[in-house]
Amino acid sequence: MSQAPVDFTRVRAVLFDCYDTLLDISTDERGLCGYQTLSTWAAYQGVRIAPEDLRDEYRQRIAGMMAQSTEAHPEVRVEEIFAGICRDYAAWPLDETILGVLFARSFRASTVRRLGAFPRSRRLLSALYGYPLGIVSNGQRVFSEVELRMFGLSPFFRTVVFSSDVGCKKPDNRIFQVALRRIGVEPEEALFIGDSMTNDIIPARRLGMQAIPIREAWPLFSV
Repeated sequence: MSQAPVDFTRVRAVLFDCYDTLLDISTDERGLCGYQTLSTWAAYQGVRIAPEDLRDEYRQRIAGMMAQSTEAHPEVRVEEIFAGICRDYAAWPLDETILGVLFARSFRASTVRRLGAFPRSRRLLSALYGYPLGIVSNGQRVFSEVELRMFGLSPFFRTVVFSSDVGCKKPDNRIFQVALRRIGVEPEEALFIGDSMTNDIIPARRLGMQAIPIREAWPLFSV
């Protein structure tokens, strides 16, 4: 193995980003196609809304909540967005809370265009056997947690923190700090692996963690 860019004598836990690090994903939340499918699905649940209106309502409600937030990097919970749409467009009485969760997951299924686990990242997780592992992700637990389970990645991790849990997104320090507390290490005892310099590597290093891009981690561990 070549000279490591990481001092492993200090590492007691490893934290990962999720998307474009562990999971390879592409979505289309702007095009109308996904909303046409979702609008038809919604009609069967008792929510009557045209595809164009559904797209506009979803985007405008998220933008409105973001604008009202005092956070520098605000986050919403999409199941709450969809619960509000269900309430306002209900054709008959329904449980908007439960339906909001189902709506969010159906939305993801309708708008995802590519989804899979990087084989090299899966091998990397196995190579790190013995280290407590965690995830810090700008993601929505309502469907991101399902995606980790879908590809058999959940058992590797002691803790998983999504931005929807915390109410703010990376690069905000707090989302990293939540994961560090849960996994029980200080920043200088953690290694962070991600794909984004802005959201992953720079803020992790600023907190005192060691951090490397995923594409450097793969050859480092010969996976």
